[in-house]
Amino acid sequence: MNSTLEILISVVIVIALTLILSRSLKLSSRYERKPHKLSDWNAQDQGIDPTQDIESDR
Repeated sequence: MNSTLEILISVVIVIALTLILSRSLKLSSRYERKPHKLSDWNAQDQGIDPTQDIESDR
């Protein structure tokens, strides 16, 4: 019983430390996969009609 309790406490501590460290350590924004300029396909995904840009240029 004691060894099971010790293992359970150890697991809880490791999970808590992992969550705390993962929240405090953020990756740099340069690793984000957001395109600088939206393609026609990505614009449609966000609800932007790419044909409006073409019509306003005429």
